[in-house]
Amino acid sequence: MPFRRLAAGLVVLLASAGSAWTQTFPSRPVTMIVVFAPGGPTDVLARIVAEHMGRTLGQSVVIENAAGAGGTLGGGRGARAAPDGYTLTVGSLGSHAAAPSLYKAIPYDPRELEPIGVIAGTPGYVVVRREFPARTFQEFLAYVRANPGKVTSGHAGVGSTPHLGCLFLEYLTKEKTLATPYRGSGPAMNDLVAGHIDAMCDLAPTVVPQIQAGTIRGLLVAQPERLAVTPDVPTAREAGLAQYLFTGWNAVFAPKDTPKPVLDVLSRALMAALADEGVRRRIQEIGSLPPKPEEQTPDYLRTLVRAEVDRWAAVIKAAGVEPQ
Repeated sequence: MPFRRLAAGLVVLLASAGSAWTQTFPSRPVTMIVVFAPGGPTDVLARIVAEHMGRTLGQSVVIENAAGAGGTLGGGRGARAAPDGYTLTVGSLGSHAAAPSLYKAIPYDPRELEPIGVIAGTPGYVVVRREFPARTFQEFLAYVRANPGKVTSGHAGVGSTPHLGCLFLEYLTKEKTLATPYRGSGPAMNDLVAGHIDAMCDLAPTVVPQIQAGTIRGLLVAQPERLAVTPDVPTAREAGLAQYLFTGWNAVFAPKDTPKPVLDVLSRALMAALADEGVRRRIQEIGSLPPKPEEQTPDYLRTLVRAEVDRWAAVIKAAGVEPQ
């Protein structure tokens, strides 16, 4: 009997503590580590939801960019943070699914992090500088073949989602360009617009504004249907590479062992942001895809990460890429 009374008291105590934690959290600003440089897809989407989440939480959500090593530097910082809900990480398919297969060792296991929720899906594009001589994707491939070692390209860094898009493209076409890894999509796009590199594989948030502004040209969008934000950019099938279907994703994570009541508060704040018509419109305006209601839960993200880790391990191995 004494043991039972003690156990029952412990349950009540823990429940009370969880309730109190929920009532007081957050009592100060929340830091959201973005694992890539400012201006890239991950950064743009994080800022869209952070503003609304801050209003829901009653505290500022402060963006902190920590780029490097394909997002794993920032991912490591986020994973090592105190598990109190005050430091979150916004990662990507690259940094939180493919990285374990691209690097010999990374400072976290994405499957062990606490999932908060998916922010958006991010369609892939193949784009070129405005004055590049090829006008279509097939002309681009022909130009690469006719000029071996001369066509330059850029991506957001080894292990980033755009890098995976490039690997997938090379795997399908058997053609390679002189690829330069950058510290994020933003710096790479700056060089493409300036004409310092010829091409990029990248994602909608980085690419769409530049296509709309006419500073670069889109050769294809790796989707089964054209996107309303870039109606003149053909699909992969229309461009002659039907297998090239590629959608990245961005999501919010907390460190392992963050208390569930805190996770619930954060998840509800993200869901509230994604339910807001203004937020959804901003996500769609940059060509990204807001998650459906059933895709917004922590459990969905947990399942997604585990499946994507396995999927990209197989793709990377098939492409013959050796871990760095």
